[in-house]
Amino acid sequence: MGSSAFKLLKANQSPSPPMAQALKEICDAALAKNVRLLPAAEPQNAQAAVDAWTLDLAKHYNSKKMPTPALIYNTYQCYLKSTPSTIASHIAIAEAEGFTLGAKLVRGAYMETEARSLIHDTKEDTDKCYDGSAEALMRREYNDVLQPYGKFSEKIQMPRVDIFLATHNLESVKHAMRIKEEQQTSARTVGNSDKAMLGEVNYAQLLGMADEVSCALLAAQKRTIDGSMEPRVFKYCTWGTMTQCLNYLLRRAMENRDAMGRTKETAHAMRDELIRRMRKTMRLS
Repeated sequence: MGSSAFKLLKANQSPSPPMAQALKEICDAALAKNVRLLPAAEPQNAQAAVDAWTLDLAKHYNSKKMPTPALIYNTYQCYLKSTPSTIASHIAIAEAEGFTLGAKLVRGAYMETEARSLIHDTKEDTDKCYDGSAEALMRREYNDVLQPYGKFSEKIQMPRVDIFLATHNLESVKHAMRIKEEQQTSARTVGNSDKAMLGEVNYAQLLGMADEVSCALLAAQKRTIDGSMEPRVFKYCTWGTMTQCLNYLLRRAMENRDAMGRTKETAHAMRDELIRRMRKTMRLS
């Protein structure tokens, strides 16, 4: 929404009336087309207002009176030490006000500019935060990473949360897929095809990055008992001016510096995929 919106966000102010109207029109159009909206996270000097704007929209467009899944997803950066408590507080708000929380989990993109004290001390701590938060939301069960908030401190089960796991980390994807397979096996065993009890889980990677992760998800895709295909994977494309796109992609590259260590793994995955496609073509011919 431009620099004027960012000035309001940094000042922790509400959107101007024209901005609020624009947001409503965008959300109405998305709802009509069944298109999910995933506002990105921002640096911490603007994130409180981003959360407020996003939750305000979610109260209306993620209402339990509306068709599921959630339309509006807030983005949570798991390299921040505060993220589990933020998610828990938003779950409490959603439960109290009767809407479904949409949560997009990322590891984080502002390590070079944020105060170091806000960020986990090690990558392992960030991984634990990401995987633990994802598992809690998928299972609808609080755990040692994601604890109930405030007056909900005695709760064991949380309400439904719809999830986007936006990650280039193959181990995090495998961890989530194991949980999903357990849930699907359990559903087949008891004959339960009601997916509304569990939140929707989708996966996303940036176009041009971690394609081996996206291919692994597609290779594992199968039809569920209600006829849908899972897992569902999305490729995320940049749009804007050349400067805007390059700045965004540079932040993503910094966020995924460990991808350089996966070069051999990526090459092997690409080789295996090429061989698989050649064999498939030979069988068809």
